[in-house]
Amino acid sequence: MSCLARFDRRAASAAALSLLLATTAHAQTADTALPDLYVTATRLDAGITGASTTVITAEEIARSPEQTVPGILSRQTGVQVSNMYGGANGARSTVDIRGFGATGISNTLVLINGRRVDVPDLQGVDWGSIPLNSIERIEVTRGSSGGVLYGDGAVGGVINIVTKSGAKAPPSLRVEGAYGSFNQSEGRVSATMTRDAHALALFGNGVQADGYRDNSKYRQYNGVADYRYTKDWGEIYFNTAVSDQQLGLPGDRSVDPARGINELITDRRGASTPYDFAKQQQVTATGGFLYALRPGTELIVDGGVRRRAQQYGFFGYCFDFITGEVDKGCPVPQSYTETTLTTVSFTPRLKAELDLFGMPWRSMSGFDFYDSSYESPRSWYNGSPAYRQYDLAQTTLAGYAMNTVTVRPGTEVSVGGRVQRTSVRASDAIDPSAPCSPYGCFITQARPYDDASYNTAWHIGLEQRLGDMITLFGRAAQSFRVPNVDERIAVRPGTADFDLRTQTSRDIEAGVRAHVGIFDMQWSLYDMYLDNEIHYRPDLFANVNLDPTRRYGSEAMMSARVTDTILLKGGVAYTRSVFREGPFAGNDVPLVARNTASAGVVWNILDERLVFTGDVRFVGSRRMDNDQANRQPLVPAVTLVDVRLGGRFDRYFWSVAVQNLFDQEYFDYAVASTAALGRYNAYPLAGRTFMVRAGATF
Repeated sequence: MSCLARFDRRAASAAALSLLLATTAHAQTADTALPDLYVTATRLDAGITGASTTVITAEEIARSPEQTVPGILSRQTGVQVSNMYGGANGARSTVDIRGFGATGISNTLVLINGRRVDVPDLQGVDWGSIPLNSIERIEVTRGSSGGVLYGDGAVGGVINIVTKSGAKAPPSLRVEGAYGSFNQSEGRVSATMTRDAHALALFGNGVQADGYRDNSKYRQYNGVADYRYTKDWGEIYFNTAVSDQQLGLPGDRSVDPARGINELITDRRGASTPYDFAKQQQVTATGGFLYALRPGTELIVDGGVRRRAQQYGFFGYCFDFITGEVDKGCPVPQSYTETTLTTVSFTPRLKAELDLFGMPWRSMSGFDFYDSSYESPRSWYNGSPAYRQYDLAQTTLAGYAMNTVTVRPGTEVSVGGRVQRTSVRASDAIDPSAPCSPYGCFITQARPYDDASYNTAWHIGLEQRLGDMITLFGRAAQSFRVPNVDERIAVRPGTADFDLRTQTSRDIEAGVRAHVGIFDMQWSLYDMYLDNEIHYRPDLFANVNLDPTRRYGSEAMMSARVTDTILLKGGVAYTRSVFREGPFAGNDVPLVARNTASAGVVWNILDERLVFTGDVRFVGSRRMDNDQANRQPLVPAVTLVDVRLGGRFDRYFWSVAVQNLFDQEYFDYAVASTAALGRYNAYPLAGRTFMVRAGATF
């Protein structure tokens, strides 16, 4: 075992020990009940018995020193987050549950109000498009059992973002503004209006920032509207959201000891691609109704449409063939891509709660239909004719059911299954007369692809309460992930491989929850086996099916209400992600830290008028992307401290937050060279930053 690996274990253990000692030292009887830390994951209140789940409340989000969704998720045990761009507001961050590294974006399924987000491509959810003030709670369910209710891609886990509605809320208006490092400014507004059975909630925000690095300017505007009509028989609802984003793509910083290059030292904030950019616009609409067929039985019928347009521009430099010099002040268009993704969905389901032979029984069953179309013309520059165009269509139709029975007091068993048919049609059209980049346009037309496959997911779960304090839980599950559009289109110039195999997984988990005095605790062990894992190989510029892999580990979480005014939380995770077979058997899968830990405190110094929040996070070292051979340097371990001081008086509120308090220089994503030891490209992140926020409610 290397010194770094030993340090990772010691650091993680020390963080956990510090939390336990701090909690024990301050322990005393509290009159205030501790809110539930571990609850059951839901698809509109359908439980997944035996799964490891936590919920982040709107109150926790508001008082967190971190004010981005990925940053808030990074505090959760077993969740790892990385960012290539160093951009503001969590833009284009990757959230990974249970150790998938670079492919965490495809193996962690993100939902908004129980509905999938951006099914068929690699872009995943645009975290910045979700105004924080619109979020009611975030449910994090670990493991692949979510695949039964939600479909493919829920291999590592499921993140369900539940937004607020105006139902049962008093009329209100809330406005706030913020300013922080790198000229980041933000405005937020939210309003609720009610009249009789009608309720309307509106949320909006705008963010602008220069960014930490050159060419990392960021701009995002979002709006969300939620309408509810509620009667005794049920509810009619409609939700719509729009967003517009612009982001500079600064590229990497090179390190090459053989050539004496280390841009992490000489030009950390510079950009290797000072003109590249990405733009994105989204519009979504969801509508439906909930009808109470009888007490405890509800029919939910809804559907939606999501349309996302993206534009990417990539540039090279002027090159003097006589002197051999490159002029980085002279941009030359290299490629321009426009992509449009439209997804239509229809998801009826039936929820039932009743007694079955004297035993309480809960059930959620339904059908999911998603139809996605993808159009992506590729051209030399914006406005030039497309020299290539990809067109893909993906349709999924699935039936599922999850049943949970309380077989005896304190014993709950759940069984669920899903059958899903996925059909994919893909074509590649080439126009040889269209102009190409001076770097060359080497194109081989891909063969058309038209295929359909059936895949299954299942779950078996058990929870056994032992008295009022201890609950044992466990589960076994099978899930799958169908290759998405971007993975079928290899990014190697001139090639496409539409025919990737479906990834499958099987995992088991067992754990214990406990509520003892002021403590709420949970500890679990898991083991997952995967076949045909889909992974991008930077050295091949293509997506491939990996040799069989495995994930296993342990996660421990705890909270303690030390006094009426002090709450402590913390967690430790040990995550292994290894190749089971092939030339890299026994090696670590890149970009997965074995050890992570976090600890936090919330201290109401002067009731709600003055509140202090502090977080400490440790992320251990991990292999760089493209280093399946495990021979290159590691992404270094880092410990980050974030603090926030805020309060509320009458209708006014304020806060001052500092992230990375001790100004650590770090990066959490890097790509290793396969040609030379010690050579890699890293994506550095910001040091110490601050954010001041103030607002009022009316």
